[in-house]
Amino acid sequence: MSPGSEPTLPRVIVVDDEQDLRDMVADYLTRNGFAVRTAGGSAALDRALATEEADLILLDVNMPDEDGFSIARRLAGTSNAAIIMLTAADDVVDRIVGLEVGADDYLSKPFDLRELKARARAVLRRSRRAVQPVNGGSGQATPNGMSHVPFGKALIDLDARCLVQPDGTRETLTAMEFDLIDVFLQNPHRILTRNRLLDLAHRRDNDPFDRSIDVRVTRIRKKIEADPSKPQTIKTVRGAGYIFTPGKDRA
Repeated sequence: MSPGSEPTLPRVIVVDDEQDLRDMVADYLTRNGFAVRTAGGSAALDRALATEEADLILLDVNMPDEDGFSIARRLAGTSNAAIIMLTAADDVVDRIVGLEVGADDYLSKPFDLRELKARARAVLRRSRRAVQPVNGGSGQATPNGMSHVPFGKALIDLDARCLVQPDGTRETLTAMEFDLIDVFLQNPHRILTRNRLLDLAHRRDNDPFDRSIDVRVTRIRKKIEADPSKPQTIKTVRGAGYIFTPGKDRA
């Protein structure tokens, strides 16, 4: 940011077919330092993104034209925006599917606006999705001083927060996937329980939905294991949790 320039506000799009809810959330977030637009469905969201990209999309699951899961799948290949899914209260299936399609977080309706604000800020802090040149960025330090770290068959680009596959293809990670990988990198050869992973990777207290870790590990394995059905990098320790074993799956 150049001297004297105004700080850039986080760009948020609230997508929900309930206008009263959209307006309430937009008004609250605007008053708390976000640049907010709204959309009543997928067509309006597509028009908004065509005009200007977003940093974060608050995406309702149940909408009449195209549901939030379908929208999230489409956005995975076209947008760098982080996603928080707004799900029905206590609907575990919605949460699982939301995680599987690449959402960064989820929030059950009805929700407290203060919690929404906190979740939004947390996701935005974690999410640095813009793809940078391989040698660009600030060179985020790791214990070995590298900004590109081997992880299974791939490399983790810590500056761009993405995967670099053996053929050079760069693959986006959600903010929560990156956080989980970072925890494994910092704890090699150590068994980590689901609850411990939730504490370290998601910074969330008393979340009973610990199976979200299983969903996220499965997604990561598909991206970094030579054979995801026989994982060698992130192994399951039956009855205990997971363990990261460096040096596996690489030529």
